[in-house]
Amino acid sequence: MTVLFFDEISRKLFEELPQSNVASSKVMLNIDSFDIGQSYVTAKIENRFGDKIEMNIQGGTGGIELQETLFNIPRLEKLHFAYLLTTIKDNGCLLLRKLPILGIRDWLLVYDDTLFLLAVKDAYDELEILVV
Repeated sequence: MTVLFFDEISRKLFEELPQSNVASSKVMLNIDSFDIGQSYVTAKIENRFGDKIEMNIQGGTGGIELQETLFNIPRLEKLHFAYLLTTIKDNGCLLLRKLPILGIRDWLLVYDDTLFLLAVKDAYDELEILVV
């Protein structure tokens, strides 16, 4: 099976992507729609308890602040990176990003220019996050 990649960054990260069993936590987010703000997009997502929480994506140098009820991560565990994967609706290309984990928030906060711009265009509706 041939994988089509969104860009060269995605191709390189695909080679280093850890297997799911290595990850501390893995979630798949289904995004109904994005609400566009001035310099960010938001979406409502459901956590593992069935509660609606806020996800915010904005441009930036790259990073992610995890939302505690989305992930099953022991508090004492040292987290380093999150791999974010999505498939672009129009062409089926795989977009992959590796973002440093900046901390824990009340909402999921993603800083990445490409994910932000594609969200504005409603180019994806699922986002898989693999925390290592």
